Amino acid sequence: MMKINIYFLLLLCSVIIASFSQVLLKKSAGEKHKSLIAEYLNLYVIVGYGMMICSTVTSILAYRGVEYKNGPVIESAGYILVMILSYFFFSEKITKRKIFGNLLVLLGIGVFYL
Repeated sequence: MMKINIYFLLLLCSVIIASFSQVLLKKSAGEKHKSLIAEYLNLYVIVGYGMMICSTVTSILAYRGVEYKNGPVIESAGYILVMILSYFFFSEKITKRKIFGNLLVLLGIGVFYL
């Protein structure tokens, strides 16, 4: 039976949190704001940066049990997740170029683990 590494799951959670954070920050960047202060102090930005801090803390905790060489490989999955989230939240098209880029990311992950 395969044992699941809790630290690996923590790092994966960190990637998911960071991806959603990026979506919130992009949502805020696409809106018009009344003032410069409102541009940086609105709900999307505050929650987005809060999630980014949470993601950072989660990553730090995860690196206690994940080999350092595996961290960037797992975190590169965030590119794929952001593309998928952008499709659902912003109706962005998934172009051949984006698919090719994400396939390169997956290929890099595969080559790393060979």
